[in-house]
Amino acid sequence: MAAKSKSKGSSVPNCFGYPLSIFFIVINEFCERFSYYGMRAVLVLYFKYFLRWDDNLSTAIYHTFVALCYLTPILGALIADSWLGKFKTIVSLSIVYTIGQAVMAISSINDMTDQNRDGNPDNIAVHIALSVTGLILIALGTGGIKPCVSAFGGDQFEEHQEKQRSRFFSIFYLSINAGSLISTVITPILRAQECGIHSRQQCYPLAFGVPAALMAVSLIVFIAGSGMYKKVQPQGNIMVQVCKCIGFAIKNRFRHRSKEYPKREHWLDWASEKYDKRLIAQTKMVLKVLFLYIPLPMFWALFDQQGSRWTLQATTMDGDFGALQIQPDQMQTVNPILIIIMVPVVDAVIYPLIQKCKINFTPLRKITVGMFLAGLAFIAAALVQVQIDKTLPVFPAAGQAQIRIINLGNSNANVTFLPDLQNVTVLPMESTNYRIFETSQLKSVIINFGSENRSESIDSTSSNTHTVTIKNAATGIVSSLRSDNFTSKPEEGKNLIRFVNNLPQTVNITMGDTDFGILEETSISNYTLFSGGRTDDIVIVADSTNCTVTSEALGYGGAYTIIINECSEDVTQLRYIEDIQPNTVHMAWQIPQYFLLTCGEVVFSVTGLEFSYSQAPSNMKSVLQAGWLLTVAFGNIIVLIVAGASKLSEQWAEYVLFAALLFAVCIIFAVMAYFYTYIDPNEVEAQLDEEEKKKQIKQDPDLYGKESEADSRM
Repeated sequence: MAAKSKSKGSSVPNCFGYPLSIFFIVINEFCERFSYYGMRAVLVLYFKYFLRWDDNLSTAIYHTFVALCYLTPILGALIADSWLGKFKTIVSLSIVYTIGQAVMAISSINDMTDQNRDGNPDNIAVHIALSVTGLILIALGTGGIKPCVSAFGGDQFEEHQEKQRSRFFSIFYLSINAGSLISTVITPILRAQECGIHSRQQCYPLAFGVPAALMAVSLIVFIAGSGMYKKVQPQGNIMVQVCKCIGFAIKNRFRHRSKEYPKREHWLDWASEKYDKRLIAQTKMVLKVLFLYIPLPMFWALFDQQGSRWTLQATTMDGDFGALQIQPDQMQTVNPILIIIMVPVVDAVIYPLIQKCKINFTPLRKITVGMFLAGLAFIAAALVQVQIDKTLPVFPAAGQAQIRIINLGNSNANVTFLPDLQNVTVLPMESTNYRIFETSQLKSVIINFGSENRSESIDSTSSNTHTVTIKNAATGIVSSLRSDNFTSKPEEGKNLIRFVNNLPQTVNITMGDTDFGILEETSISNYTLFSGGRTDDIVIVADSTNCTVTSEALGYGGAYTIIINECSEDVTQLRYIEDIQPNTVHMAWQIPQYFLLTCGEVVFSVTGLEFSYSQAPSNMKSVLQAGWLLTVAFGNIIVLIVAGASKLSEQWAEYVLFAALLFAVCIIFAVMAYFYTYIDPNEVEAQLDEEEKKKQIKQDPDLYGKESEADSRM
């Protein structure tokens, strides 16, 4: 049983030597990270499939949101340190955060504006307005509390509890990774469910609603511990002082730009008229590190595309892992899983091996290697994309049309396309591939079975994709023309399925719960969407015979024509034709790029924070933390700029472009690192203390003598 005690000199209840209040903070952080990463995991697919934005706009809005989430921590830190204090800031912005998550859940309710109940929102502008409002509130909330929660947890410990405080931060970051990992697994599963009042759609309200509920739980848990918290009053923000010091130095230097004023050793020394030597020296150390931050946003520009471009890439891949069907947005879980594995492996195995090889693997060299590995990850992504592109269908461009012929007869058919005069021979029970023509060169087809012929007119004004079924029946040539009406590969891993009746009588066809209606001889049904990878019972009702057969297990993201060739009590013969090839490149091929990127993150991110803290004065860690978060924000802004300016039509080329940019930045950073001189802030501050002491002795030697005499008597 846990023993509760009072900490030394404090009335704060303890549990296992820890302030009881920190357990509320850890649970709060777990729920908040679950809420944020769960919502973010499905966000780009929500943009694409629900709001119907294209890949580029979905990516742009996604990275704008992430950038905003990493810009607002500065606002949160200023509010907490200069006005409300950490506790009130966390509570206030968590309320904003919870409202934002709730608004996102409401915005994804399809039936809210689906007046005609056709499964599509009738007023998409309402959903967009609500979504943007929700995302802005979430960005303010998650960014605003980001710099406060961990620091608030640290405030709960007494000075003699340094060991417990260190363990708390380990537990705290474990809760972050746990919330991220679990939510990235669960919310895509919730999204893949079907829900709705009038029509069954992918369940985005549930995928956003659960994170909203977790954020509400996070807020309630945090408030519940209010009576146990140690609440430190706002004491001013060091960032404000640093900015004022820099601003005054620049302004003062500009005022004294004339040659009559002597130059100073450093431009910040122009602030000495107003600010003390210690603050100026500390600011110099901070700016020295911040200067090294300049190339770092390029790493985050690549890293954060896991949730956008890489997730969209996964939608065109096969997620069948045997017993498991992985959703495209679930592939993001590879990163936190590998992080949990790689961090101890790198620390306990890789770094010691490098040290034994007597290689001086300095922090800045580690960061350089991390950037290089991220570039390699995008080269791997480009190679995967090249393979995916080989499986994608070619659709007719503007001014073009495509057509395929299916021969349902028992003899060869010769088909002539007019007025182009191209000829093709179609074997019995076979079909041609789609053939692309200029619209002006495809007006009709002439079908010849031996001496018999028939003409079928083509109207490419209403549709530019056509299928013609032909058959030499006893009564002569029978044909049927159908506009296919698809212009892209089926999304979300679904399949388009249609039927062709090759029986001499009329039939009624049902597949699963979908009724395809009545089909005449050689007639073609409309396409209907089905979930990928599943089998369904096909029921064929003819004049005097009913046939039931289980369909083949079809792939993901394909289009299929199923021809009914025979239906009797004993035999049902179906032929499957792939109109669009399903996703054949397996999602497992994304694992190498995730592995390379995660290795890069381990040596880049962990080392970067460690290096920054080792080079910063003790009272300016928060300034560098804010600077580090800003590199993430600017990285996402770079994605917007590069993706918008490049105008590359091929996705693999964009991956190569980002990799090339990072390699170039990597070289620049390596040069900067080569000329960087490591410092010990403690030594610098000790020298400042010594100088201040000497200054005080000169000003009041008698006072110093009395202090020394008192010390000697103790």
